[in-house]
Amino acid sequence: MGTTGQILYIKGDKNKEVTKSDVLLGDILSMECSDQTIVNRLKPVRLLKANGQGQKRYVVSILEVIAKIHEVCPNLTVENLGETDLIVTIEEQKKQKKVVQAVKSFFVLLVTFIGAGFSIMSFNNDVNVPKLFDQIYYLVTGTTSDGFTILELTYSLGMSVGILLFFNHFGKKRFTPDPTPMEVEMRTYEEDIEMTLIDEYSRKGKEKDVG
Repeated sequence: MGTTGQILYIKGDKNKEVTKSDVLLGDILSMECSDQTIVNRLKPVRLLKANGQGQKRYVVSILEVIAKIHEVCPNLTVENLGETDLIVTIEEQKKQKKVVQAVKSFFVLLVTFIGAGFSIMSFNNDVNVPKLFDQIYYLVTGTTSDGFTILELTYSLGMSVGILLFFNHFGKKRFTPDPTPMEVEMRTYEEDIEMTLIDEYSRKGKEKDVG
């Protein structure tokens, strides 16, 4: 079937994770063409194959992707609407027992709880919050605080509510559709990692490119 005059639009994410050693064009690309048979022919085309076990990471130039497409459809015009360099991570999924997952989750929660509590206590000690509350309580009431007053109670409740509002969710419940500060920071971190990987692979000549 001829492809002269046909235009294929492709779009690939900068970072794509797959769970099988044979990476196909359909695994990492979104493709659109007026002739759907062309898309169906290209989806099962193998882009790369990982050797060995464990996690493998590759940086693939979009030119290499277009070259694979032209091997199947030489006269096809390809328009790239996505990234120029694609990071493909191949990681085999290992099934874990629910007990192991529960233990890991508990351990992460425990470390997070202890770390957060230590940070709050360190801050309170640095600024001497108990002494400040004693002074405020004495100025307002004229009596000495016993260490547990309305100030300590509202401070604890306010801190809890403030943390929930700051992180914008409680469990699976979101208060607003906006991304949380943690998600924003993680996305920024991921973008820095992706740019570093692309530069590193390109500098060392490990990027899969044409020629």
